[in-house]
Amino acid sequence: MLHLLGVAAAVLISFSAIFIRLADVSASTAAFFRPAYALPLIAVLYALTRGSDTRTRRERLVTIAAGGLMGLSFTLWNYAIGFVGAGLATVLGNTQVVFVGLFAWLVFRERPPAATVFAVPLVLAGVVLATGVGRPDAYGSEPLLGVLFGVVNALSYTAFLLIFRRTARGLTRPSGPLLDATLGATIATLLLGLATDPGFDLRPVWPAHAWLLALAVGSQTIAWSAILIVLPRLRAIDTSVILMVQPGLTVVWGRLLFAEQPSPLQWAGVLAVLGGVALVMFASARERAHGRTLDDPARSPPARHATGPQRRW
Repeated sequence: MLHLLGVAAAVLISFSAIFIRLADVSASTAAFFRPAYALPLIAVLYALTRGSDTRTRRERLVTIAAGGLMGLSFTLWNYAIGFVGAGLATVLGNTQVVFVGLFAWLVFRERPPAATVFAVPLVLAGVVLATGVGRPDAYGSEPLLGVLFGVVNALSYTAFLLIFRRTARGLTRPSGPLLDATLGATIATLLLGLATDPGFDLRPVWPAHAWLLALAVGSQTIAWSAILIVLPRLRAIDTSVILMVQPGLTVVWGRLLFAEQPSPLQWAGVLAVLGGVALVMFASARERAHGRTLDDPARSPPARHATGPQRRW
């Protein structure tokens, strides 16, 4: 049952970029309403579990500031979707899995899996190939810009995750940090939209906002709440497999719904990025599983955070 719930949540999350394309609003507009529509729901969850939040005021302010990085990531990702399509943009966003391990090592001296040494050049090569290398058959209105925005999106989300997991460490329920991060993302996307996007529009328009509601309520709140409940109760290797479902499915949906057809070079880039991400995830899963019985996931300590692909909380 837990496996089915995890897979169902991953499938729902895989539609995130699809909902953004279907909404057909400006990048900043979609980025703002994504956390804004989710904020009331998360506030209700927080109100029900408030007693479990033991963070200081300073830690809450840091989490809100980290949420600003998440909001920046949302905006950059939406631009990438417009430039290079839902599938490629989502795959590029998942390079954060590699970046988190790399920067945690450089900044916090946390030893990454040995596989990271091999994954980094593989992912970087995939990023280069995803641009189409200047060939006329490359998919996307602006392939080079799309890849650039996609990678900077991953870096922004990496910074958010590294800060978020520090402030949420030790909490049994994620609703408090999630509320603060969502508030920070809402503020940041509002300011970015007003300052940089002439097409930024706060007026609810049908059916665009139906898709944005589906994104915020379905993919953003329900699916990731299920993921955060399920993942600590599954084997680490099962967690990695479930989270790898999401970017692969987004590529499929982009092909079926929008006829997104990357060039052969771009497909090679997709496979290289996914291969590098999978390498890091499975290596991390093996390390987390070391010293416990794989058939008894309940013996492992609860996970404090999720760092899987397009893990948009």
